[in-house]
Amino acid sequence: MRLRRVLTTTLLALACAGAAQAQPGAVERLHQGNRTSENVPSLPAQLIEDLNRYQNTRGASFAGWTRDGCLLVSTRFAETAQAHRVCAPLGMREQLTFYPEPVNSLTVAPGAADGFVFGKDVGGNEFWQLHWFDLATRQTRLLTDGKSRNQAPLFAHDGKQLAYSSTLRNGRDTDVWVTDFPGGKARTVVTEGGQWSAQDFSPDGKQLLVLKYVSASESYPGLVDLASGKLTLFPVDGGKASISDFRFSRDGRAVYYVSDEIVGGKPQEFRTLRRHEPASGKFDVLSAKIPWDVDQIELSDDGARLLYVSNEDGIGKLHVLSLPGNEEIALPELPVGVIGRAAFSPDGKRIALSINSATSPSDVYVIDLEPRRLTRWTRSEVGGLDSSKFVAPTLVRYPTFDKVDGKPRTIPAFYYRPAGGPRKIAMPVVIQIHGGPEAQSQPTFNPTAQFLANELGVAVLVPNVRGSAGYGRTYLGLDNAEKREDSVKDIGALLDWIGKQPELDASRVGVYGGSYGGYMVLASLMHYSDRIRAGVDVVGISDFSTFLNNTESYRRDLRRAEYGDERIPAMKAVFDRISPLKNAGKIRSPLFVAQGKNDPRVPYTEAEQIVKAVRANGQPVWFLMFDDEGHGFHKKANSDYFGAAMMQFWRQHLIAPESKVGQD
Repeated sequence: MRLRRVLTTTLLALACAGAAQAQPGAVERLHQGNRTSENVPSLPAQLIEDLNRYQNTRGASFAGWTRDGCLLVSTRFAETAQAHRVCAPLGMREQLTFYPEPVNSLTVAPGAADGFVFGKDVGGNEFWQLHWFDLATRQTRLLTDGKSRNQAPLFAHDGKQLAYSSTLRNGRDTDVWVTDFPGGKARTVVTEGGQWSAQDFSPDGKQLLVLKYVSASESYPGLVDLASGKLTLFPVDGGKASISDFRFSRDGRAVYYVSDEIVGGKPQEFRTLRRHEPASGKFDVLSAKIPWDVDQIELSDDGARLLYVSNEDGIGKLHVLSLPGNEEIALPELPVGVIGRAAFSPDGKRIALSINSATSPSDVYVIDLEPRRLTRWTRSEVGGLDSSKFVAPTLVRYPTFDKVDGKPRTIPAFYYRPAGGPRKIAMPVVIQIHGGPEAQSQPTFNPTAQFLANELGVAVLVPNVRGSAGYGRTYLGLDNAEKREDSVKDIGALLDWIGKQPELDASRVGVYGGSYGGYMVLASLMHYSDRIRAGVDVVGISDFSTFLNNTESYRRDLRRAEYGDERIPAMKAVFDRISPLKNAGKIRSPLFVAQGKNDPRVPYTEAEQIVKAVRANGQPVWFLMFDDEGHGFHKKANSDYFGAAMMQFWRQHLIAPESKVGQD
C-alpha cells in the first residue's frame, strides 16, 4: 500500500526527529485554537491523507419510532452526532438538529405529542440539559434549568408525563423528577440520596418503577406512588445483586426485569430475564437456558410481545417472546454483530434495531415479524474504502497467572491480525484496553484497529481482563479494591502469550487505553517497561486518591464502590502502592498523554501530574489537550487530530526500527 511505501523511506527521518524531541527537560508547548500540545511533532501530510478515509467512516444508531412510522436515528454528517429522521428503507437522512455539541438521550414521545427529547452539554462537561424538539413546528424548547446535570428521560405510555434524573437539588445526588408534559412544572419524586433513575411508568401513569445504582454489581429497585410520593423498595434476594431494565407488564399485574439475584437458594453468575407477579408471588426465569448476560428488554405497546438481547461472548443475540405464554418467535437471520437499541413499532408488528460489526459501522435494520423479513434502513459510509478488506478479529483465550478448578484461568481477547501470508519480519502489536473498568470490549467497528492492521501492518489485541462485564458475577469482581493490580497481571500474561506467537514481535509492543484503560496503560508501563515499547494514555487515572478527591461530587461514591475508599487508611495505602504517579520512576518507555480540559470524570489534573512526573525522570512524553472536550474526543476535528498524532507516535516507536524476529 502507498503508506507502507512512504514508511520505508521515512523511518530514519522519524527516528532522528524523535531523538531530537526526546531531550529530557525540553518541552515545546503550542497553543493552536482549542488545542494545546507539548512535544507533539508536526504531522506528515501523507499520513493525514491516508488516515482521512478511515476517519470519515460513520454509523447510524436507532433511537426510536416517530408517530408517522419514521425512524429517529443518531448519526454524524459534520463535526458531531445529531438527530436525523429516516422515513423509508435506505431513504434520505433528514437532519433535525444542528449543534456544535453532540446530542444524546434521544427519546421519542408516545401518544399525541409529536416530537422527541434530547440531551446536550457544553464542551464535554456532561452537565446535560434536556430539550424538547417539536416535529410539527420544528421548534426547540429547554426543559431543564440550564445548570444541573440531567439525563435518562422517560415518557409515560400516553406521553403526558416525563420523568428524568437530575442533580438540581444539591449538585451531588441524582434524584428522579417528573413533570406533566408538555407544560407542567417538574417535581421531585425520589430524593433518597445516591444515583436514581426512572425505569417505567405503570400503564395508568400512577406509579413509577425506579432504580438506585451503586455499582455494576449492586442496584436496588423500587416503586413510587406518584400521588402520595411514597417509595417502596423491593427486597433483593441475597441482599445484593445487579438489577436493571424494570418494566411493567401492560396489564400492570407483573414486572419484567434483568437480575443476577439468587434463584432457589443458588447464586447466579449471569443476569437473566425474570418475571414476577407481586400479588400472587408467581416467579419465572425466562432466559434460564442461556448461560450469558441479558443486556436489554422491551415490550410492545399492546403487551403481546417482549424482546431481549443476550450478550454471548461479546456478540448480541436477539430473542422475541410471545406473551403471556413466553413462546419464542422465529426471526430472520441477522448480521452477526453487537446489537444496539431495539424497540417495537407502535403497532407491535415490527422491530427496529442497530447492528454493529467489526467490519461494518453501526446501521439500522427493521424486522417484520409477519412475514419474517429483515430490511436494512441505513447504509453508512466507510470512507470509500473496500470493506471486504476490513479485518474481522478472531476470539482467542490466553492463560493468566491464577487458576480455576485447578486449571489456568483464561482471558478472552479479540485479535485483529493483518491480512497476508507468512512474514519475514514479525508484526508489531498494539494492546487496546477498555475503560470502565466494568465495561466489555466487543467486536464493533474500530477504524483505528483497521488502519493499524491494513495500513501499518500492526496486529491489534483487545483483551477483556478480569473485572470486565459479560463473563459473570465472579469475573466482574476479580479486580475490586485491593485486587486492582491483578488485572494488570492479565496484561503481563498477554505479553507472555505474544512472546509465544511466531508472527508477533514481542520486542515491539505498545499499549493504548482510555479512562480506566488509561490507568491500565500507565500501570502496565510501571510494571512492564522492559517489555512494552510505548504507551498512549487517554483521559486516564494516574493516582486513585487524587482522582477520587477531584472527580465531580455526583460520581465520587460510585467510584469508591468500585475502586475502594481513599479515606480508609488501609485502602489509601493500597492506592499509594499501585499509583503510577508515585511510581513514575518505573515508567521507562515513551508516553503519549491526551486529555479533555472539561472532563468531569477524570479531571485534566490527572494528566498534567503524570506528564510532569514522568518527564522529571528524563523520559520523553507527548501531551495533547483540547479545551472543548471532556471525557474523550467527540468532535470530529479533535478526534481526527488525535488519531493522526497517535499513528505518528506508533510509527515512531513501534515501526522504526523494524525487528528481525519472526519466521521466514
